[in-house]
Amino acid sequence: MPFVTLGRLVLLHGSVTNASWSWSRQQALGARFELVTPNRPGFAPNPPVERVDFEADATWLPSVIEPGDHLVAHSYGGVVALLAAPRLPLGSLTLLEPPAFAVARGEPAVEAWIARYRELDSVEAFLEHVGAPLRLPDPAPPDLRQGADALLAERSPLEAEPALAPLPYPVLVVTGGHEPAFEAVGDVLARELGAERAVVPGGGHAVQSAPGFNETLVAFLERA
Repeated sequence: MPFVTLGRLVLLHGSVTNASWSWSRQQALGARFELVTPNRPGFAPNPPVERVDFEADATWLPSVIEPGDHLVAHSYGGVVALLAAPRLPLGSLTLLEPPAFAVARGEPAVEAWIARYRELDSVEAFLEHVGAPLRLPDPAPPDLRQGADALLAERSPLEAEPALAPLPYPVLVVTGGHEPAFEAVGDVLARELGAERAVVPGGGHAVQSAPGFNETLVAFLERA
């Protein structure tokens, strides 16, 4: 009997790390889904770009999506997915801690996060601020070094203003329970998108690395 998957699962990475660094713990899901792990423009093995821009990536993203795909988008990739979502023919969308802070301006935790963010002066400080468990090795592998350079060429996600309205497919918003600002954004997105909401602690900002994340995702996809 030929092997039949439960559909395509597209995993869209965020800042600094490309697909291979970001989704290592999701490879086990290949037993049930056809995994698609594109690398965003500017991330290895793609050539570097002068400017990483969420609007440009939102224009690129439909080129990798097929009707009925289940899209999981992390961090900056989540901002890209939010902008493209109304025109994507998805089976479902899962957002992992997108830094779409414009949707929750005025929340004290968000304002405090933004104030600290604007003072960051290095990739290492950025990783610590967002709660990412990754620390850049010295020397960094070429693909990780390229991702760090891409961060420095990145348009700030604070400028993104996604239009929020319920989408015509199931949506799940997941946060890691480590940073009140991301929790505030997650709550707003869940409310405005009519989405399910989950908190999976243990991975910091890299929610996909947390114990139990894969199980939470699969349970949602089975419902979707």
